[in-house]
Amino acid sequence: MTDKPVEALTVAEAREELSRLAAAIAAANTAYHTLDAPEISDADYDALKRRNAAIEARFPGLKRADSPSDQVGATVADGFGKVAHRVRMLSLENAFAAEEVGEFDERVRKFLGISDAIAYTAEPKIDGLSLSLRYEGGVLVQAATRGDGEVGENVTENARTIADIPQRLTGAPEVLEVRGEVYMSHADFAALNARQAEAGEKTFANPRNAAAGSLRQLDAGITASRPLRFFAYAWGEVSAQLAATQLEAIARLKAMEFETNPLTALCDGPEAMLAHYRMVEGLRAALGYDIDGVVYKVNDLGLQGRLGFRSATPRWAIAHKFPAELAWTELLGIDIQVGRTGALSPVARLRPVTVGGVVVSNATLHNEDYIAGRDAKGNPIRGGKDIRVGDWVQVYRAGDVIPKVADVDLTRRKDGAQPYVFPTECPECHSPAHREEGDSVRRCTGGLICPAQAVERLKHFVRRDAFDIEGLGAKQIEMFFRDPSLPVKTPADIFTLAARDAGNPLQKLRNRDGFGEVSAAKLFAAIEAKRVIPLDRLIFSLGIRHVGEVAAGLLARHYSTWAVFEAAITQASPGSAEWAELTAIDGVGAVMAQSLVDAFRNPAERAAVDRLVAELQVQPVAARGAVDSPVAGKTVVFTGTLEKMTRAEAKARAEALGAKVAGSVSAKTDLLVAGPGAGSKAKEAARLGVKTIDEDAWLRLIGG
Repeated sequence: MTDKPVEALTVAEAREELSRLAAAIAAANTAYHTLDAPEISDADYDALKRRNAAIEARFPGLKRADSPSDQVGATVADGFGKVAHRVRMLSLENAFAAEEVGEFDERVRKFLGISDAIAYTAEPKIDGLSLSLRYEGGVLVQAATRGDGEVGENVTENARTIADIPQRLTGAPEVLEVRGEVYMSHADFAALNARQAEAGEKTFANPRNAAAGSLRQLDAGITASRPLRFFAYAWGEVSAQLAATQLEAIARLKAMEFETNPLTALCDGPEAMLAHYRMVEGLRAALGYDIDGVVYKVNDLGLQGRLGFRSATPRWAIAHKFPAELAWTELLGIDIQVGRTGALSPVARLRPVTVGGVVVSNATLHNEDYIAGRDAKGNPIRGGKDIRVGDWVQVYRAGDVIPKVADVDLTRRKDGAQPYVFPTECPECHSPAHREEGDSVRRCTGGLICPAQAVERLKHFVRRDAFDIEGLGAKQIEMFFRDPSLPVKTPADIFTLAARDAGNPLQKLRNRDGFGEVSAAKLFAAIEAKRVIPLDRLIFSLGIRHVGEVAAGLLARHYSTWAVFEAAITQASPGSAEWAELTAIDGVGAVMAQSLVDAFRNPAERAAVDRLVAELQVQPVAARGAVDSPVAGKTVVFTGTLEKMTRAEAKARAEALGAKVAGSVSAKTDLLVAGPGAGSKAKEAARLGVKTIDEDAWLRLIGG
């Protein structure tokens, strides 16, 4: 495991860390959800998930097919029948700081296009086992654990033994799936463990383990002997809507004789949500059952429907977890690490200290503004206190394995401690390190002459979602980069390795440490196999700043072939037709466009790209497969004010129906959806003869 901050990870380190995290989280999920025997604390589990998410956010192209971010729970255990959930049982996004609650509210209102306050419910987050109860005609017919969110375990007979779960309902819809949490009170847990110990049987580590283990007994008689409880707080499939709001729906569940949490409250915004959070936190020790935070949900169910879901979490809810642990230690030094794009990332070297059960010696310092005690806009943070070598700093773990520096104790600052001077030149190649206006990061301008950038770009080039050359990973790239007889300084050098090795009789690769005749031959064969590469992978592999895996796919689908793409980027400049076409691709803004243009106009980088492409056969990439809808394959532009949905909703809906959403009108536009206030785009559409409709016509067209 690397202990570097996420901001300081190289591509290879990030890939390795994501692999490690995926394995660790999968093991933790199995231990927690399948075996009911967790091996790490909830805080450590949250830390793993947060670190995984942070690495994926910084390196979106490294996101694994089995990413923990897209998974919920774990696969079902042997011994239980499987139940496919008709409505997925998702997990929740986590918040660890008050600021994140405000950000959640802002995201919700921005997505919905609402400036007024939105009402939320707030309820304790029960630390138990999720359960879904299916009722048909008011009769309990099935109970299932969450499992992996899509398939759970059939525990119907066990659930029937829980007193809090009604067998029959009055006033329920024909089909109703009630969801909630099975838990055990502290008093019942203590009594159960006492009985287990007296009988010479295994005791449980905590109430959650006891509840999960009890519910998931193959013998329902054992479950019946255990004091399990159930709180209802949500629902899955329903044949008729329960109510108009979350709070009213919970009240209706209570009227059906389900136990609901009495601490559920309605809040009119972030301040009220945080006030309720503090109140619940104050009651935590006296509740008599375990909770690990407070869950906030948009109260209006209509708004919940509009907000929808991400891959594994709803947009309309968030879990505000209780605080991370804190510790104070001495800052021994500040190191600067240089990344693939030249970013200079400061890393705090700490006197080792235990934080939340983990000994840490490094922490992220984010950037030079953070060290200086200000934000990117120049506003003071930490009361304006800067961070100096020798200071005693407060370190916290807010869900990240790698901690962060939160505060400074000025009373312990040493006499003569000097403000930290952030370097203005690269520590690796000594090129000037500039900070562009609006960028919080200072970057080395050395480009490919900077060894740190060059080797990291090569590691990026061979990563799994780029060229993915078997036998050529980060370790081998490091070796070849420094090899005097078979050097690899640019990607094209990889594809000349075999030829150069053949012409190098004195120092054959097969005779070097780590290689033999078979492994060398396999490497050369693996390289040869990658001479044929899809356009999207090639674009992504170039490591151009701001161009991640998703953007590379957008560009490849738009231009289709390398020749068309290369010509367009070469000729693009602000104001040109090529620039207009490039920036009209939805998801490609001016910043990304300029980054592409700059890369292709940099003589050294362009020469490296041309040398590489000369070694390859670049396969064209077709547009997305057709979707059965009237707008599939069409290029749609939205303009003016949309009154029945936000721009984000409209875009998401159009793309889900197979349309391409562009940001500007061109001759390739098929349809302009114009709301009140449409201006230049409507005029341009009229000039080009592009069909224009209003929002109501758009909704009729897509069946919305």
